[in-house]
Amino acid sequence: MTSTTSPRTTRGRQLSRPRRENRNGLLLTAPTLVVILFASILPLILVFVFAFSEIRLVDIPLLGTQPIDWTLDNFTRALGNPSFWNALGTTLTYSTLTMIGSVTVGLILALALRRPFRGRGIVRALLLVPYVLPLIAAVTIWQTMLNPQYGIVNAFGREVLGWESSIGFLNTARYEVFGIEVPLALLVVVLFEIWASAPLAFLFITARLQGVTPGIEEAAALDGANGFQITTRIVLPQLKGVILLLCLLRFIWTFQSFSEIYLLTEGAGGTQVMALKVYTELVTRADIGSAAAYGLLMSVVLVALLAVYVVLSRRKVDVE
Repeated sequence: MTSTTSPRTTRGRQLSRPRRENRNGLLLTAPTLVVILFASILPLILVFVFAFSEIRLVDIPLLGTQPIDWTLDNFTRALGNPSFWNALGTTLTYSTLTMIGSVTVGLILALALRRPFRGRGIVRALLLVPYVLPLIAAVTIWQTMLNPQYGIVNAFGREVLGWESSIGFLNTARYEVFGIEVPLALLVVVLFEIWASAPLAFLFITARLQGVTPGIEEAAALDGANGFQITTRIVLPQLKGVILLLCLLRFIWTFQSFSEIYLLTEGAGGTQVMALKVYTELVTRADIGSAAAYGLLMSVVLVALLAVYVVLSRRKVDVE
């Protein structure tokens, strides 16, 4: 008698168990890969195409119907434009000050609220309000407070501090304070970003502090170390990793900031950063090639920073 084998059994014999698991894994990850392809990889490829070609928004419908003229003119014009270097300098200043300020404030708050006390949970919850507050609501609050006509800051300055006139905090490029000119509008957006982002640094550092062994601090206290020495020589060295990560993430996120500055100042008062420059090239001038070139130049700076972080992380692992 001839035995027959069902197709299901044959297929089962053709595919080994590792192959079936590999196939099932590919099927499960396929939707995610499709999303990444169309949401990230394909737009990135188009950015490269636009950056190295002379193309404007009106030419998009003709894309693919005529040959692309490859050129480096977009990068040449960008690097030769003083406004590019001004925007880059403003972005670096804004990102650096925000990074230092948000991480420092978050560190101070985390250390200050480390010891238990009555109502600590409520205080911690209140500190998270600026971070969870919707951006448009936060911007509206700041614009109202800083308004030259009815803002509480100008009212306090006129009535209490004796200001002769109101100050346009969000549209004044430079303001003289004790004989020193300060970039007023830029400092305001920096303070806003620190206020909004410091709670995130506070959360990261607080979580890391939970892993600091209290026995080491107790032993140091028994040996005669004071609170400042314990903090600087025992606690802070254990926070280096998370602080370095926060500095990198905060710089990258701030370097790409657009919504906060656009809603607060729209680039006025010397606050035009690189993201706003890209927006101007794309929307105002309708030059998609130039906008793509600016975007790639921003990416070069961020990739360089990421490379520095990777090198520092590897050195830390080698030392350990």
